[in-house]
Amino acid sequence: MQRRDFLKVTGTLGGSGLLPMSTLLAATQEAPQAGEGKPFDFAWLKGLARHLSQQSPRQHTVTLPEPIRDLGWDTYKAIQYRPARALWKDIAGADFRAQLFHLGLHYKTPVKIHEVIDGQAYELDYDPNRFDFGDSGIAGQQLPEDLGYAGFRLHHRDDWQRDIASFLGASYFRAVSDSMQYGLSARGLAIDTAMAGQEEEFPDFTQFWLERPSGEGEKSHVTVHALLESASVTGAYRFIIHEVEEGVVMDVDLALYPRRSIERLGVAPLTSMYMIGENDRDANWDWRPEIHDSDGLSIQAANGEWLWRPLVNPPQLRFNAFGDRAPQGFGLLQRDRDFDHYQDDGVYYDRRPSLWVEPKGDWGQGTVQLVELPTLDETFDNIVAFWNPQKPAEPGEELLFGYRLHWCNTVPTQPPLARCVATRTGLGGVVGQRRKYFSWRFVVDFAGGPLPLDEGVEVEPVIDASAGRVEIASARPLDAIEGYRARFDVVPPDEGTEPINLRLYLKRGDQPLTETWVYQWTPPPVEERKLRNPGHLE
Repeated sequence: MQRRDFLKVTGTLGGSGLLPMSTLLAATQEAPQAGEGKPFDFAWLKGLARHLSQQSPRQHTVTLPEPIRDLGWDTYKAIQYRPARALWKDIAGADFRAQLFHLGLHYKTPVKIHEVIDGQAYELDYDPNRFDFGDSGIAGQQLPEDLGYAGFRLHHRDDWQRDIASFLGASYFRAVSDSMQYGLSARGLAIDTAMAGQEEEFPDFTQFWLERPSGEGEKSHVTVHALLESASVTGAYRFIIHEVEEGVVMDVDLALYPRRSIERLGVAPLTSMYMIGENDRDANWDWRPEIHDSDGLSIQAANGEWLWRPLVNPPQLRFNAFGDRAPQGFGLLQRDRDFDHYQDDGVYYDRRPSLWVEPKGDWGQGTVQLVELPTLDETFDNIVAFWNPQKPAEPGEELLFGYRLHWCNTVPTQPPLARCVATRTGLGGVVGQRRKYFSWRFVVDFAGGPLPLDEGVEVEPVIDASAGRVEIASARPLDAIEGYRARFDVVPPDEGTEPINLRLYLKRGDQPLTETWVYQWTPPPVEERKLRNPGHLE
């Protein structure tokens, strides 16, 4: 399964408008599940996950029956859940409803879905009458009674036609901000991402338990439990999901039970896409000036320092780790919300949500890790960020984590300093003067915070480079953004294309004025440097 496969589905299988009257008449009222319920709570789920970790891994992927085995994109999209069969539709005062996803296309792993009523869990048996099969060609064909489902989505009373969150594919899930637009995604867990000599492992949510909501007005929520399984680990998850003014908030608690030693355990993993941006235009054959779900990684370190790392579409896999003890937060953000910068009136990248992770408790020593993969296509999710504990996970352990996810346009915690609002790069040197050597320019804009905008106030850029030398550095007010623009050139070593790590912030005297901008730049090969300076090198 490709990271991006499930994203194209959840965004278009959402609210699809009113169904024909014949469809509504065919639907029946949703009732509590028949049969005997089984006692359920989070403690029981943790016990199940621990027990399974001591058994051989179970095989969950199956060969789907022929009618749905080879569904294409259009035929799978034609399968729509009947809104009249939504869970909790007939519960007075309930603020949430749930609809189920059918198996097919990329989603070949059946998941069991249960409804929890007063502490009793009732499995939702597969029922084809829940779906309008449209032009998929499936209507009237015989399907197994125990087929199962692929996942589910949640709707809120503010707009019953459009979903606010979905769980579909492996351990992926997504939610919206107040713009009601999907974008990046989260996962239950990442294992061995970008590990040399190791294939990345994608755990599955194999069972869900959806608690019937109470309908308590503004403070209502819906609770979802999930069982995670893979060859290397099992886990119990609890999501308490709130719809708030800014978007969606999820309180996540999880217990992990490793089956083997795992060096690169990715906790609270975030997955996004970055193809073209102001700072990286190598894949610039598209008519749109920018194409990305997120434009940077933000980290609020334990010591209070704020880091901003603009994303890139690198020439080869790039891995960065930011060491810390129990960070106060981190996330992949879409700071640039100017439609003119994207010109996309189809998928609206300017409306894509940011996702901020707020850890609960002491996560100990570890690193926020960032993986960037090269991509030539916006349908490939090439960005991954997560927390990796310093101590490898060992079999027999119970690892407990808690965090809050904020799906929003503006993250709830803002740096008290000026923020980076744009990063641009290009050929260095002085305009009108013949270039005697290759250099690369970095232009970084900061706005907000305590930046002094009065004339005559000295603001100094503080720049560090791990290799090469820095020249032509400056920091000047920029009225257009009511902030400051820092500029500098980096002259790389004469030989080699090793990445150069850069750091920048602005200060006044000994007082920092901005968050810390961090970047990794890979100089081009020597021959390519000449091509980028046609007629200008002596």
